[in-house]
Amino acid sequence: MSKVWSNRFDSSLNPFIEKFNASIGFDKTLIFEDIDCSIAHAKMLGKTKVLSNKESLKIIEGLESIKQDFIQGKFSPGAPSEDIHYSIEEELIKLIGETGKKLHTGRSRNDQVGTDIRLWLRKKIDVIDFLLAELQNSLLSIAESNIYTLIPGYTHMQRAQPLSLAHHLLAYLEMFERDRERMKEVRTRVNISPLGAAALAGTKIKIDRYFTAEELGFENIYKNSIDAVSDRDFCIEFVSSSALIMSHLSRISEEIILWVTDEFSFAKLTDKCATGSSLMPQKKNPDVPELIRGKTGRVYGNLHALLTIIKGVPLSYNKDFQEDKEPIFDTVDTISACLKAMTILLNEGIEFNVEKLMDSVNNDFSNATDLADYLVSKKVPFRNAYQIAGDIVKYCITKNILFKDLNLEEFQKFHSEFKEDIFDNLNPMSVVKSRNSLGGTGFEQVKVEVNEWKKKLLI
Repeated sequence: MSKVWSNRFDSSLNPFIEKFNASIGFDKTLIFEDIDCSIAHAKMLGKTKVLSNKESLKIIEGLESIKQDFIQGKFSPGAPSEDIHYSIEEELIKLIGETGKKLHTGRSRNDQVGTDIRLWLRKKIDVIDFLLAELQNSLLSIAESNIYTLIPGYTHMQRAQPLSLAHHLLAYLEMFERDRERMKEVRTRVNISPLGAAALAGTKIKIDRYFTAEELGFENIYKNSIDAVSDRDFCIEFVSSSALIMSHLSRISEEIILWVTDEFSFAKLTDKCATGSSLMPQKKNPDVPELIRGKTGRVYGNLHALLTIIKGVPLSYNKDFQEDKEPIFDTVDTISACLKAMTILLNEGIEFNVEKLMDSVNNDFSNATDLADYLVSKKVPFRNAYQIAGDIVKYCITKNILFKDLNLEEFQKFHSEFKEDIFDNLNPMSVVKSRNSLGGTGFEQVKVEVNEWKKKLLI
């Protein structure tokens, strides 16, 4: 087999163009999927009597032998083969002779590669779901231990209201749960078989597409052969969902980077997940979250690349689609590594400074809303109560004091409804405890949420 295509061509490719055209350098990643795809196809050809049972079995045994040879390092696909499909077929012919040339009956590399990438991606989505669940478990474990630990809540990066640290972390569990839901939905569209669509028009060979789909674990088949070989929506959906996962990882990375600064000091890095400086001996750098934040751009770039590849490509299959694999491979590698790294960081690499966190919510005006709510409970209209609270904040700022430094007489200068219980109402623990609306940061609500997550994650 001097080349993949027919004898229509009189001369060989320019050596540079031959290398430029080849995908074997990266699509050999699909070797197991390609062999599995071919085994299912060979079984089907035997079942439908396109090949004899003897021929079908011989091909299957040859493919199984190639798989074992690869595992044992006896077969290394590569140049001069153009791609993994051709490399395996060439090896099969070496092993079993002329019968190997019958494997490609009733299919094209167009539907073959579409099947391979779906088989590969389906497995990777399952792994990513597992990694997301592991990350959720780590977050939940920290949350359960910190229901009564307080942390300043921010809007516009300004102190807003005190929160339970557990409540803050549970927000990320919600994000990652949506990510898992999206991935499961993407998986349903990955799990459709294009095998048997051939180049684009189907085939006159007697094949059974439902048989190969069932053999390979697909839930359904593409109903239109043109769409089957030209659809790359599932690739874009996968990388798009991955981009959202990376955005969530980047957000928590940014918070960790802030929390471990001297200025915040809400947490500290352990030696297991921090590096030092080659010049400044005092430094402990948050390389893990910084790398995750930086790697987010890789996945965003892969998404843009795939969107650009598919834009304006006419039906059906085009060589442009060879460029779909590297962005997907890189996305899987990047997102898997980042999920593992973040899980390790949460499990082993960060320790919260509970004393600093508790102290921080005692030294700001993040309980100002509760000052207004106190007056509302005394039948003062909210907008009036809001303005009174603002006046008290302004007064305290001029005095360089906090609410806790005022006496009752000072409060009553602003409104007569203030009573001795105002001080307990403004205590940060009371503030957080009182936020007991459904989904709020109140301790009882957070306990309910923790227990619900434990059931959902089967902890």
